[in-house]
Amino acid sequence: MRVFVTGATGFVGSHLVHTLLNRGHHVSCLVRSPEKAARTFRHASPTIVHGDLDHPTALHTGAKEADLVFHVAGLTAARDLDEFLTVNNGGTERVLAAAAEVAPHLQRFVYVSSLAAVGPTQRGSPATEASGPHPVSNYGMSKLAGEAATRVSSLPWTIVRPPAVYGPRDVELLRVFKLARFGFAPVFGDGTQELSFVHVTDLVDALILAATDTDPGKVYFACHGEIVTVRDFVEQVHEAVRHVTSPRHRQPRPPRRIRIPVWIAKSVLTANGTLSRMLGRRTLLSADKSRELLADAWTCAAAALERDTGWTARIPLHEGLATTAQWYRENGWL
Repeated sequence: MRVFVTGATGFVGSHLVHTLLNRGHHVSCLVRSPEKAARTFRHASPTIVHGDLDHPTALHTGAKEADLVFHVAGLTAARDLDEFLTVNNGGTERVLAAAAEVAPHLQRFVYVSSLAAVGPTQRGSPATEASGPHPVSNYGMSKLAGEAATRVSSLPWTIVRPPAVYGPRDVELLRVFKLARFGFAPVFGDGTQELSFVHVTDLVDALILAATDTDPGKVYFACHGEIVTVRDFVEQVHEAVRHVTSPRHRQPRPPRRIRIPVWIAKSVLTANGTLSRMLGRRTLLSADKSRELLADAWTCAAAALERDTGWTARIPLHEGLATTAQWYRENGWL
């Protein structure tokens, strides 16, 4: 099949492209940086389309005659809600419009959303597809807006909402691994907040199955069934780092949990966000983000996707963190 992928050089997008190519599909990739594309796909051969979500010509070129479109691109950090909406909502509308114009035989448009579009949950009560959305951050609101744009499209669509995604090539959680290398385990609040995760390999399988083995017009969560606390998560990261540290190098110190009180976390994040806005910089650490970081739980259940496709997340957190740490080490990231 002919497949168009936006966000192709990003963390999730690059794994998706490699898997699609390995399964024999013809893949067109929307990329902003030719240099990054050359590094990311040095051992692969997708069709590269240079451009961005605000370049209609590039979108038309990539989506032309596509059987499947995976819209993975989006901002995770921005200066304000307007910037988030410009990309995560407006960009989605433009990809939908391009596909509607040049892909008359499109079988599925898959919008990769986020648990953030639904918002935090209560401990012991994972979100399901029946949960009403109540995003608490600008990012979450913009992803929900992208969902709304997808829902009103005339195209056959599916929306997939992953929670925290991790695995090789992930730059966001790399910071946690680096801190663990030196024995630090920062914990916001009391560390009992609950989290759902999904390994990028499992997520890619879920995206492809959602595109090919489901009826259109449905929304799914894609996550592993294991729910862990923040405290358990940072300790598992430390254990993963400990196992991949070479004897030639200093072994990581025993984990030293640094509990950061909520009021301190809010103050620091607010100050950092204010400074970033003054300097015109994007940041993940802001007062807006604190509403996500300090929530009681970010959990979901994938029962609907499992029922409709037979998919199940195969990689437990401890195993996924171990292979991620190994990849970081082998590639000089850790």
